[in-house]
Amino acid sequence: MAKVYPDGWRTLAATGAAARELQTLGELADGLPDGYTIYHGVHWTRVERNNFAIVGEIDFAIVGPTGKLLLIEQKAGLLMETADGLKKSYADKEKSVPVQMARNADALHSRLRQYCGADITHVDALLYCPHYTVKQPGSAGIDPARIVDATRAAHLTAIIKSILPETGEVLPAKAKIHRFLSDLLQLVPEVHAVIGEAGALYTRLSGGLSEWARKIECTPFRLRVIGTAGSGKTQLAMAVYREAIAAGRRPLYVCYNRPLADHIALIVPSGGEVATYHQLGDRICREHGRPADFTQSGAFAHIEAELDGHTPGASAQFDELIVDEGQDFKAGWERNLQRFLRPGGRAWWLEDPMQNLYARAPLELPGWVTLRSDTNYRSPRDILDTLNRLLPLAHPVEAGSPLSGSEVECLTYGDTRGLIDTTVGAITQSIGAGFKRSHIAVISFRGRENSKLAPYEKLGPYTLRAPTGQYDLLGNPVLTDGDVLIDSVLRFKGRASPCVILTEIDFDTLDDNAIRRLFVGATRATMKLFLVMSEASAKILLERLPA
Repeated sequence: MAKVYPDGWRTLAATGAAARELQTLGELADGLPDGYTIYHGVHWTRVERNNFAIVGEIDFAIVGPTGKLLLIEQKAGLLMETADGLKKSYADKEKSVPVQMARNADALHSRLRQYCGADITHVDALLYCPHYTVKQPGSAGIDPARIVDATRAAHLTAIIKSILPETGEVLPAKAKIHRFLSDLLQLVPEVHAVIGEAGALYTRLSGGLSEWARKIECTPFRLRVIGTAGSGKTQLAMAVYREAIAAGRRPLYVCYNRPLADHIALIVPSGGEVATYHQLGDRICREHGRPADFTQSGAFAHIEAELDGHTPGASAQFDELIVDEGQDFKAGWERNLQRFLRPGGRAWWLEDPMQNLYARAPLELPGWVTLRSDTNYRSPRDILDTLNRLLPLAHPVEAGSPLSGSEVECLTYGDTRGLIDTTVGAITQSIGAGFKRSHIAVISFRGRENSKLAPYEKLGPYTLRAPTGQYDLLGNPVLTDGDVLIDSVLRFKGRASPCVILTEIDFDTLDDNAIRRLFVGATRATMKLFLVMSEASAKILLERLPA
């Protein structure tokens, strides 16, 4: 029996393509002798001179007894035979199989040669399509001898042994090849490095907004920043907050969503105040002896009315006012908040109209200086390109990040069982791509009240880390004890995750609300995005793609 890395694969539960790959892995492990080693789910990254990151995937890498390496690309289901060679059809595009194989093999071989130095390496590649018979092998764009289709599937292991013979001269680089592939299969460190590099790149690129904005001078200082998702608004807010603390000024940060306020409160230095608009009002209500009764439906209206009539004393005022998620604020709230500013204090209003999920009318801020930033530095180009093609955006998002190679995975489901299975499959695929469970955020297109996934504590083998709605003694949100975060688009707005699975996408028409929810959910991803859509929604979206 061949050695398999990483181990533990026989206990994995998977659906769809992942399940078919595990089945193949079992056949290879049982069919190849002891001298063979199988590395599965091999991932790597490479940064070219133009700073574009190439993220690729090879299903199986097999090292034979002599040290020769064979890369296997598995394509399940139907393929298309075209004048340009074999192609595979996905939800939103067609991919050239020969081009994909050549790109992946060349990228890995390039890194392998760098690793092995002057030692000779031998790398071959093979296409395995067990469910399809290639009718015209000569025009497939791949050496027919390196195609194992449905007619030859039963002979896969024999073909592998003919390419990687059991006997012969052993390559001096054999040990290095094993170390190289073993290092690549340290999937978490590899992806950790990518996540760290992507985060550092985003911080550096989007940091320009905080530099430009803080150089603006106006009296009184009232600056409105209209920035798209990933443009650096949060970095600006944090820079302003920290700068105020360092200068001995007292800042007040106010946003709309409690999860964002909780997150910001954890990362800013002490000396100021962080609150949602309603948290701020609730504090005032308590100070006045008129606390809101949250068991009654009018609690939030009571808080808003209290702030409408409140004038803070001098000791309760701040030197710096930072309003985040300004697009979600109601008319009049901006006047109430400005009363918390000391004379000569500075006010910052940060917003993104595309993230207006509550259908608020745009606020008028007369006399404010406006700065616009339409470039997203956070999400890879592939994600933004997909959004620009799928959604009728009034202003297409500009891609500021040089990162690419992270194609959007579009998956569909029919019923609730299909929704669960497809979402579980996306999680499994994410883990197979090297993301830790803590890197993954399952975000529901629906609100938690209407989500079909909300009642579950576990999806497949994955326990869920979900908000309970309760808070500990320090005011931190209490989450269920699970491995994979699950939340709604509304609650996750303002935050981000390396891998986002935007699920329960279901709408009758691609109206303004659906467009905004898709935009907000998709732009939470900093590396990888899955769209899990109902069949009806997928049909509506995919009709928008060019023929």
